Amino acid sequence: MMGRLSGEMALAAAWTVALASSLSVLFIGEVLGQEPCILCWYQRTFMFPLAIVLGLGLWWQDRRAGRYGVVLSFGGGAVALWHLGLYAGIIPEPIQPCTATGPSCTDVNQLIFGVPIPLLSVIAFALVGALSAASLKEFRS
Repeated sequence: MMGRLSGEMALAAAWTVALASSLSVLFIGEVLGQEPCILCWYQRTFMFPLAIVLGLGLWWQDRRAGRYGVVLSFGGGAVALWHLGLYAGIIPEPIQPCTATGPSCTDVNQLIFGVPIPLLSVIAFALVGALSAASLKEFRS
């Protein structure tokens, strides 16, 4: 019983991170009025379903729901790493997708409490992915 509880706890923690991240970006965009860049939108397309899918997995007690968390976190994390590379100046300017239209990926507005939003996104996707994977470990045979 204790092993199953830890898998459920890991999945619940992954869902909590995904839900908090989704609500945070909605707050930043809708309440604070900060328009997201293109890469932020791409990351949202991975994070929003995570909150729904992991939540439904908990509700329905689907022991394998974490596999969706792993896959979606990998995709979102890849976009977030690219975004962080742009923000940090590692990726050259000619291939930056956000400079033509909309807000820039490298604006000062990309900071929340002094921490770059792309870094927060990388951390969130890494946590959700790791917790989702941890929720699956006890069910492998």
